[in-house]
Amino acid sequence: MAEHRIPRGIVAEATARTMFTLTRHPPAPELADFVDYHWVLRWDLRGKPPHEQHVLPNLAVNVTFFPGATGVYGPAHDVFSHHLEGRVQGLGVRFRPGCFRAFLGGPVSDIADRAVPLVDVFGPKAIEAAESVRTAADDAQMVRAADNLLIANPGQLSAGARRAAEAVESIARDPEITRVAQLCADTGLTTRSLQRLFAEHVGCPPKWAIRIYRLNDAAQRIATERDLDYAGLAVRLGYSDQSHFIRDFRAVTGRSPGEYARTAYAGTGQGPDKKKAAGRIRPAASARTPLRGVSPDTGSAGR
Repeated sequence: MAEHRIPRGIVAEATARTMFTLTRHPPAPELADFVDYHWVLRWDLRGKPPHEQHVLPNLAVNVTFFPGATGVYGPAHDVFSHHLEGRVQGLGVRFRPGCFRAFLGGPVSDIADRAVPLVDVFGPKAIEAAESVRTAADDAQMVRAADNLLIANPGQLSAGARRAAEAVESIARDPEITRVAQLCADTGLTTRSLQRLFAEHVGCPPKWAIRIYRLNDAAQRIATERDLDYAGLAVRLGYSDQSHFIRDFRAVTGRSPGEYARTAYAGTGQGPDKKKAAGRIRPAASARTPLRGVSPDTGSAGR
């Protein structure tokens, strides 16, 4: 598989590290074509206030195994909001963008911006897998339970899925791809063919896919580089001007670049340039809450 960057988009990562632990594990070899990695999340906030963890949108389908939130989460246009309280451990499976259709049996666009019960996709064995993850003694047992569920639902990566995955990985490999026309030239597909391919296998339009990668890149730089030149960053990301970049960034993250920088540095004793970061921090609008989501028992909406 080609080397490529993966948008992870944990907002205020310095603060997040004090709230939970996150580890990543490779899938079984049989699943390497389908899965990027497993992620294991643990937190212990007993006796402490709950924590709202925001995560920027990305293109991946995630299958999650958490108490009250075991489900299939499609690619999102909105910021995720994870509500963390008490003591919990769980596991998620991050699928390669373009590679979930073999399990879903229909266009991935059908599950964009929503969650569906795990049993609807993987059948009754999903309940057993969720219980195995819940009672696992360590990461390896959790990973094995998820791998076994996926292997028990065998599928083949179709030519279309491979082509979609390769198109996404072209975006991931090359930050210079900032326009759909460039992706068409790279893949040899027309705009319309690329749109159909992405709707079927990725779940979002190619324009949105490009936007997600470049704005995740921007968020990473804003969170780690002090006194960042936003005008210069806008040019490097292919925007016509700084105001267009700021509008796009706010639409995806719910914050201006300056506000996002202040969030990233909150509680670290550091900070970006105050003039650049001026503005009130507001929670992202339309935040989804995947860890308060789909019950593995009933498939009904959670809290």
